[in-house]
Amino acid sequence: MGGPALFIGTDTTYVALVRPRLDPADPEVREAAEQAGVSPEEFAGPGNVWALMWEQDGVDGGGFELPGLRDAEAEDFADRLLAELSFESGPFTVGAGEVLHIQAYPAAETCRFVSVITPPEGEELAPVTLDVPAVDADALRADLEDFRRSLA
Repeated sequence: MGGPALFIGTDTTYVALVRPRLDPADPEVREAAEQAGVSPEEFAGPGNVWALMWEQDGVDGGGFELPGLRDAEAEDFADRLLAELSFESGPFTVGAGEVLHIQAYPAAETCRFVSVITPPEGEELAPVTLDVPAVDADALRADLEDFRRSLA
């Protein structure tokens, strides 16, 4: 899956803001399209719809589309998170609209997060709170920079 993606967390517990771009020529996409009864191009879609995904402890997870989210808003979220991480001043909160609020707790060279996910109206999912284990702060800063570049 191509497209810009920002993962905050570990392999098993994370929150992610992604704009997937599927390749209609990919064999897995072609197979999924066939199962869905649509063309691979229709299944892949335009690749311009953002989604919020999460997983906790490698077991519980979910996600939903954010059709109104623009690249500029995703970049603004990343900019604000990067700025706060760069100050290293103490706990802070950064939000991405009404659907995501991240409370960050920097400590030395790591940062842990509590992510509060509120699905938009019309979604059948209940709000979720994730305790994201500590991640390397320098690696996250680098990921945020890469994410910002991927939007350019």
